[in-house]
Amino acid sequence: MSLRPTLETRHALPTMEGAGVKLHRAFGFQDPSELDPFLLFDDFRNEIPEDYLRGFPWHPHRGIETITYVLAGEVDHGDSLGNTGTLGAGDVQWMTAGSGILHQEMPRGNAKGQMHGFQLWGNLPASQKMVAPRYQDVQGKDIPEIIDDDGTRVKVIVGEFWGKTGPVDGIAADPQYLDVFVPAGVKKTFKIDTYRRAFAYIFEGSAAFADASQPSGVLLEKEVAGEEVNIRDLSGDRTLVRFGTGDEVTLQAGPEGVRFLLISGAPIDEPVAWHGPIVMNTQDELMQAMRELRNGTFIKPAH
Repeated sequence: MSLRPTLETRHALPTMEGAGVKLHRAFGFQDPSELDPFLLFDDFRNEIPEDYLRGFPWHPHRGIETITYVLAGEVDHGDSLGNTGTLGAGDVQWMTAGSGILHQEMPRGNAKGQMHGFQLWGNLPASQKMVAPRYQDVQGKDIPEIIDDDGTRVKVIVGEFWGKTGPVDGIAADPQYLDVFVPAGVKKTFKIDTYRRAFAYIFEGSAAFADASQPSGVLLEKEVAGEEVNIRDLSGDRTLVRFGTGDEVTLQAGPEGVRFLLISGAPIDEPVAWHGPIVMNTQDELMQAMRELRNGTFIKPAH
C-alpha cells in the first residue's frame, strides 16, 4: 500500500456567482489539469438570505456535468426542457448537460434561514460532450450510509465503498463521491484507486492528513509520543486538500471530529477549451457554442 502525498492544502476563497450569491470556491477557472476530471468546486453556505436568495437565474451548460449536494435549505431548479424539481437537505442532483441546456437554480433557506450545499463540475470526454442531457435526482434517504465500529460514518453518493454502492451511476469519470465523518481523535485510512485524481474538502471540524514525506503524519506522531497537538497541525473548515498518487489516504480527526467530502475520479486527459459554464475540447467548438447561444440553436432536439 502507498500513502498519497498531500500536494497542497488551501482555503476556499470567497466569491460571488449567479445574481449575487456569496459563496466560497475551493478551485475553478484555473489549471483544468490540476484535478482532472473535476473543473470547479463551490461551497454555498450562508445564514443571511439576502446573500443567496437571488440565486442562479437562467444560464447555459454544455460539455460538463454538475453535481449539487444540499445539506441545509432547499434548491428549486428548472430547465429549458421543462424539467422542474426541488432538492432538499441530504438530496443530490447529478446533471449531465451534454449537448446543452438552459438551467436555473434558486436556493431557499430552512426555518432558520440557513442554506448550505456544494456544487462540483465534472468534465465530459469528447465522445460524450454532445450526448442528450439527463438528470439523476437522488433523495437523501436513498443514499447508503455505513457506520464503522469506531463511529466513522460514510455516505456513499457515487461509486463503491466498503461494500456499498451509491445510487448515482453511468458517470463518465467513474467517480467516487463520499461524505465522511470521523469522530474526535480517531485515526482512519481510506482506500482510493491509484489511477484516480483525488481531493478532500473539510467543512466541519478539523483533521491532520498524513503525508508521504512524514509517513506517520505530524499529528499521528504526536499522538504516539503523547504530546499535545498544536492546532496549527490541523486543517479546518473550508479547506481543500489535494492528493498525489497512491492508493490510500490516512488522517486523524481533531478534537471536535471532522466531516469532509472525499472525491476522486479517473482523469480524462484531453484538451480543454473553457468559457464560463461551457467546456469543450477546442476553441472552434467553444466559438460554435457561443454562436448557437446567440442564434437560438444551442438546445438540440431530442433524438
